[in-house]
Amino acid sequence: MHNMNKLFRLIQFSDSTFPVGTFSFSNGLETAAGLGIVHDAHTLKEYTRSIATQAAFSDGVSALLSHRAALAGDYAGVCQADRQLMLFKMNDEARLMLARMGKKLAELGLALYGPESMFASWLEDIKAGLTPGTYPVAQGIAFALDGMDEKALYVAHQYGVINMVLSAALRCVRISHYDTQKILFELGDDIEDSYAQAKNMGFDNMRAFVPQADIFASLHEKGKMRMFMN
Repeated sequence: MHNMNKLFRLIQFSDSTFPVGTFSFSNGLETAAGLGIVHDAHTLKEYTRSIATQAAFSDGVSALLSHRAALAGDYAGVCQADRQLMLFKMNDEARLMLARMGKKLAELGLALYGPESMFASWLEDIKAGLTPGTYPVAQGIAFALDGMDEKALYVAHQYGVINMVLSAALRCVRISHYDTQKILFELGDDIEDSYAQAKNMGFDNMRAFVPQADIFASLHEKGKMRMFMN
């Protein structure tokens, strides 16, 4: 029953209806689709893989490091992971996305785990401007408080990033649910290999070199497309 409980939590935290606002962002897909760069199942799969890889070795690393710090009761380490990730993001849209979703999860975490949990202190510091409150770090705290291991955290993180892009694609790319589910199914095969790399990384070797994604974000910020938040 203990393991079933953890599996239940993993499904709950990975659900697309989990109320943190993932539906509000497209990770640059709206611009990529508007420019015709992503236009079918093949180009969508390659775009989604690029975004997932970028997130794996930046957001994913911070999620893992914050999870380890939270398990050790190292609140300063959690805040360090939070600040390092925000400093690592090059574009305003990415910073806004991480902060909006992170604060939502912190508020939900406070409701779920109570005022004695780490979420209480972290949410206070977010509101005071002492820490940015990024979503991957919030995930790390939640999984630590629930006693779930870092592999489960990493799976949830990668699933969330991939599913965010694919869900957005249904609104701005000529694609079917069958196509998006096939892409999701196939990209799941990459997660074990990316975790093998991410688990040994620290702040100094985080990387996210997908410059096209940052260009799309800057174009979206100044453009007229407004199906997703910028």
